[in-house]
Amino acid sequence: MNQSNQTNKTNQINPSRVSQACLLVYDGQCRLCVTAKKGLEQLETHAEATPVRMVPYQSEEAKQALGKSYQPGRPNAAFLVHPNGEIARGLDAFLALLPGIKGGRALSVILSFPLVKPVGYLLYWFVARYRYSIFGQVPLAEVSESASKPGQKTPPK
Repeated sequence: MNQSNQTNKTNQINPSRVSQACLLVYDGQCRLCVTAKKGLEQLETHAEATPVRMVPYQSEEAKQALGKSYQPGRPNAAFLVHPNGEIARGLDAFLALLPGIKGGRALSVILSFPLVKPVGYLLYWFVARYRYSIFGQVPLAEVSESASKPGQKTPPK
């Protein structure tokens, strides 16, 4: 893999970790992030969409996949690791998923209008920064249990 082909918005991962599915890395202790993950799992996708696997940031797999982009502690954004090794962060991680989700192409068109995408980045930054204050935290063990038992609802606190 040629390192000179990278853009400023992406990083490369170890080529030996590349697979055919994208890897969405989310904060497994953030209530909003866990809820968003569950919602994404329930959305219908187009047949030609690249498969997406979701793993918590706190997992060893996420640490290996993110390489130098991984920092101990709470992540400041979600990450999407593409099969070719590129890593998208924050809103860009979710924008990359839109074409594969039913209705996502229409949302992509809306986001192409002037000022809409910059407002989206600002909103993402605000929510990411204050997500624990606004939405709270879930224990990582609870996330692991619910991930192993699809369809089981997490009890409210």
